[in-house]
Amino acid sequence: MITVTRINGKKVSINALLIETIEDIPETIITLTNGKKILVLEKVKDVIVLIKNYLHDIGIMNAAVKSQNVEGS
Repeated sequence: MITVTRINGKKVSINALLIETIEDIPETIITLTNGKKILVLEKVKDVIVLIKNYLHDIGIMNAAVKSQNVEGS
């Protein structure tokens, strides 16, 4: 889960694995795989950092790197 701030200032935690797209027009809009859209105060690059940190914390980033190293051997 990542925690972001809605436009109204309230914090919300969302499942980073369900994020389909992140747009910057001019607010940041996160679209989930179920079609739900969430407008947030954070910039796109900041949301991406949150997602990367989350994936690293749960070990997905390491698993992906190891998988690429094994396949590329």
